[in-house]
Amino acid sequence: MSSVADLPRVKAVVIGASAGGVEALLGILGPLRKGFRLPIIVVLHLPDERRSQLAEVFSRRVSMRVEEAGDKTPVESGTLYFATPGYHLSVEQDHSFSLSQEDRVHYSRPAIDFLFESAADAYGPALAAVLLTGANRDGARGLAQVKRRGGLTVVQDPGEAQVATMPLAALETHQPDHVLPIHGIGRLLAELERIAC
Repeated sequence: MSSVADLPRVKAVVIGASAGGVEALLGILGPLRKGFRLPIIVVLHLPDERRSQLAEVFSRRVSMRVEEAGDKTPVESGTLYFATPGYHLSVEQDHSFSLSQEDRVHYSRPAIDFLFESAADAYGPALAAVLLTGANRDGARGLAQVKRRGGLTVVQDPGEAQVATMPLAALETHQPDHVLPIHGIGRLLAELERIAC
C-alpha cells in the first residue's frame, strides 16, 4: 500500500464498473470540485436501453464536462467520458479515442479490459485505473496490465461493493496499490488531481 505522499503524477483516470456502478460512480464523481482537470474515462456495463442516458444523467450531477467518447476525438482534460453503447473503447498512443466492434469480452461490449489495457499502453505510469462493483470478471486482467505498465491501481473495497465479484476477481489477479471504499476513492482522485496540476 502506498501512502498519499508516494502518489504519482497522472495524466488520466480510467474507471470500470458493472452492476451497482451508477451509484458508485456518483458517489466518487459527485463531490469532485468544479474545475477538476484530469480526464476521467469510464466503461460502465448497463442493459442496452439504459446506456445512452449516462452522459445526460451525470452531467446534471457532476461539475465536470460530460461526453460520450467519440471515434478519433482527443482525450481532453477536465472531461468525463463514457464509452459509447455497443462499441469497445480504446485509447490510442496519441491519446485519442478509438471505437471498435470486435467480439465481446466477458459478454460485454464495451469491455473494461479493452479500455484499461489500451490506456495502460498509451499512458504507462501516468495512468490511474479504478475498478468498482460488478458481477463479472471484466477489468481484472486490464487492471493487472495497468500495474505492469507502472500505473496506479485502485479497487473498491469488496465488503462495500454492491456486487463484489469484480473487485474480488481483481484482488485474485494482482495486489492493487489501494483498496478503498467509495469516499476514499473520491478523495484519492482529488489528491491525484492536486499533484498533477
